[in-house]
Amino acid sequence: MKAKRGFTPDIALICALCLLPVLWLLWRFFHNDLGVNPVETVVRQLGVWGLRLLVLGLALTPLARLLRQGRLIRWRRPIGLFAFGYVTLHLLSYVVIDQYFDWAQIWSDILKRPYITFGMAAFVLLIPLALTSFNAAIRRLGGVVWRNLHRLIYVIVPLGALHYFLLVKADKSMPLVYAAIIAVLLAWRVWEWARKKV
Repeated sequence: MKAKRGFTPDIALICALCLLPVLWLLWRFFHNDLGVNPVETVVRQLGVWGLRLLVLGLALTPLARLLRQGRLIRWRRPIGLFAFGYVTLHLLSYVVIDQYFDWAQIWSDILKRPYITFGMAAFVLLIPLALTSFNAAIRRLGGVVWRNLHRLIYVIVPLGALHYFLLVKADKSMPLVYAAIIAVLLAWRVWEWARKKV
């Protein structure tokens, strides 16, 4: 039986791999292995995996060009949707298990803590991308409008990295690594755009 175009074996493998981090967190939870501050571990790990998947999604286009493997582009949609899923779980874990639905405190944090302000801005911008990541939305919006909308990712990913950088209070080496990778990926896109204009 011929596999459906939208859910081929490689896409199924990508989805399975994207599920591993949350399954690992669940395993650690049931084995009481989340450290001295389990809530912080869960909130932070979900956020970090969301950022990692966003960066991976951003890296797929240059990788596809470099390796001459156009099929890698098809991985952007599932990876992007899983990234949105992890970011959503990151936010929900902060709202539910960290703040216990204390909306006054949450609103105060958004206004007074820059890392939460930037993180919330990134999440809000990510919502329309997730909602329009389907063929029906592409047909409804039209290719040009859809592509312009999804260029918001070039704002969202740096905001996510800034959120992570400001969140970390001690060793900022990992946030800086992500920032450097993102800078290279965005610089490549600027170079590609400039090269096409020549």
